[in-house]
Amino acid sequence: MDRRPTSAIIDTGALKFNYAELEKKISGTTRIMAVVKANAYGHGDVEAARAFESAGCRFFGVATVEEGVKIRVGGIISPVIVLGGIYQGQIKETFEFDLTPVVFDIEIARAINSFALQQGLIKKVHVKIDTGMGRIGLMPKEIEGFFREFKTLSNLKAEAVLSHFVEAESPDKEFTKRQLELFLKTVEQIKGMGVTPEFIDMANSAAAVDYAPSHLNLIRPGIMLYGSYPAKHFNDKIPLKPALELKTRILHIKTIAAGSSVSYGRRFTAKRESVIATLPIGYGDGLPRKLTGTGEVLIRGKRAPIAGTVCMDLTMCDVTDIPGVAKGDEAVIIGRQGKEEIRAEEIAEKAGTISYEIFCNISPRVPRIYI
Repeated sequence: MDRRPTSAIIDTGALKFNYAELEKKISGTTRIMAVVKANAYGHGDVEAARAFESAGCRFFGVATVEEGVKIRVGGIISPVIVLGGIYQGQIKETFEFDLTPVVFDIEIARAINSFALQQGLIKKVHVKIDTGMGRIGLMPKEIEGFFREFKTLSNLKAEAVLSHFVEAESPDKEFTKRQLELFLKTVEQIKGMGVTPEFIDMANSAAAVDYAPSHLNLIRPGIMLYGSYPAKHFNDKIPLKPALELKTRILHIKTIAAGSSVSYGRRFTAKRESVIATLPIGYGDGLPRKLTGTGEVLIRGKRAPIAGTVCMDLTMCDVTDIPGVAKGDEAVIIGRQGKEEIRAEEIAEKAGTISYEIFCNISPRVPRIYI
C-alpha cells in the first residue's frame, strides 16, 4: 500500500441502470428530474449528474445554489432546479449559472423579477406548495394572495408547481392520497387564476415506484437512483443495483490474550486469545460510531464483527475465526465480497438511521473512484 486505502468505488453503469429502471415505471410523457443534492447522496454530484445526463436525464435537482453552480461548472447543460430555495444575495449567481430557483416567498419572487427586468430576461421559477410536510412551501390559504401578485411580475414564468410527500414509502397510502388530492386541487386553483405551469411534480422515489397516480408529468427520484430502497417492502417492486462500495485494507494485525480489552471505554473484552485487525477507517470517514458492538465488515468473504468502539480514524475487528488473514487484505464496509454482501440498508438499521444518512455521511476525505 502506497497510500491510505480507504475509498468509495462508484459504478456509473449501476447509476444508469437504476435510472433506466425508474424510467420504465413512467409514461412517455412524464419526465425525470434526477436529484443530485448532498453530493448526489455521497456518490459525487458532478460524476453522477454526468452519468444520468448521458442516460437521457434532462432535469436535475439540487438543494442549494452552491450545489447547482458546482454541477454547472462540471459541464451539466440541462436545467438545474434549486429545490431548497435561494437567498437575496444569490440572485445574481442564479442568473449567471442559469439555475432555476424554487420560490415560496413573494419577497424573493419580487427580487428575482426585478433582477430579470434589469437584465431584459424572463426567468423561469418553480413554485413550492406545502401539502403537509410543514417544511417550505406556500400553504393552501396563501395561494390566492401569492399568485395574484405573481401575475404582475412580468419577468417571471412559473415553469412548474411542486410539492413533496411525507410518507410515500408507507404501505398505507391514505395520507399520501390526501396530499396528492390537495396538491391537484391547488394546481387547478392556480390555473383558474391564469397561471399555467408546464410541469407539475410531486413524486419522489417511493411514489414513483409505488403510487402511479402521483407521476403527473415530472418525477423527482433520489435514493433509488443510487441503488438503495426507501423501505424493505420495495425490494421486490423494482430491480436496482447498489452504485457505491466502501472499502479499505487491513492496516495492522495483532493477537491479544483472553481478558484484554480493545478501544475506548473497554467495550470489547476478549473471551479467548483473539486476532484483531485494525482498519484505516472510522467515524471521521462516515462509519457510524453506533456500529460499536453490532457492526460487521467483510474480510476474505466472511463477516468479521467490529471489536470495540469505532474511533475517528481507525476501527478494529475480530478476525479470529477467519483463517489466513494478513495485513493488506481487503475489508468491505459496504458492498459484496464472495457470496456475502453488506448493504447500506443493513448498516443503517444497526445504526438506527436510514441509508440516505449512511451515504451522505461518507466524508470528503474518502476518495471517490469511478468505474
